[in-house]
Amino acid sequence: MPHKKTTKATQTLEDMPNVQEAQDKQNPQDAQNPQGEDMTPSPLQAGFWQIIREDFATPEIKDPALKNPIELFFNYPGVVALFHYRFAHFLHTRDWKILARIIMGFAQFLTNIDIHPAARIGRRVFIDHGIGVVIGETAIIGDEVTIYQGVSLGGVSLKRTKRHPTLESGVVVGAGAKVLGDITIGANAKIGANSVVVKDVPNGCTAVGIPARILTPQSKVDEGASDSFTDEVRHKAKPSTDFGEFLEQNNDTRTKLPDVSKSAFLYLLERIEILEQEKALREAQKENGDSSAGKDCEEALEELQQMREKLEKRYEKYIAAFRD
Repeated sequence: MPHKKTTKATQTLEDMPNVQEAQDKQNPQDAQNPQGEDMTPSPLQAGFWQIIREDFATPEIKDPALKNPIELFFNYPGVVALFHYRFAHFLHTRDWKILARIIMGFAQFLTNIDIHPAARIGRRVFIDHGIGVVIGETAIIGDEVTIYQGVSLGGVSLKRTKRHPTLESGVVVGAGAKVLGDITIGANAKIGANSVVVKDVPNGCTAVGIPARILTPQSKVDEGASDSFTDEVRHKAKPSTDFGEFLEQNNDTRTKLPDVSKSAFLYLLERIEILEQEKALREAQKENGDSSAGKDCEEALEELQQMREKLEKRYEKYIAAFRD
């Protein structure tokens, strides 16, 4: 694991909750309540510069590639775009709309990131790489959101109403994803790279594909994969390779975005495990005949049959989800 540096920026970010709590008492606008009234602080107030400090401190926490703060000005266009956005958004809310648009036009020229000054962006937002990111006029982005290059938060209507998406706190939007329309991406949800999302995504779920499909949260997938085999049957069958145990020991993967083919892969492994156990039990049943050991094998075979039926039903639901 890389050594975590302790710098002023890191210390600043660690001290943020206390500062944020004090500011929230004066400031109803915070991305944890993105529907609230927008009360952007003035650049003459300490709260405004605290938000700027958060913008510059966040990349050090979220990107291990950052080695020196100087890189923020040359290699992190998302930070530069957010810096200009904070001033432009303040001006836009005070009805200096033309000047706000000019500032963001200049920022777009520098960074190739297009953010409308009327959009509402929360604290500690990280736009990684950033090239080609588009954030529309009525978009709302919560705290701790991560957006990768090529993302579009766009609209599908020409009416002068809320027509862009709302991203709640903790959302991660993969590279090239398109989130379109007045929809809500729930807290801590994830959007897969190059997905096209046109419907709401529940809290903690993952959306992938074109059009995007909602996947089961990772914890539920892992629970379903590990509860298929009982210790009793595993002890009686004693297969040479215990894939079930291997899966249970390796549920904690490094990537947080689930692989769409994982369910099919797990199905094949579990089916092989059941077939191996069934073969071992039938051989043991022939050797023991009508003895007590033979009856135990028969009971174990009945349990295996029930497991196979449950596995087939789960596989049918998996296929049906793709057909839908």
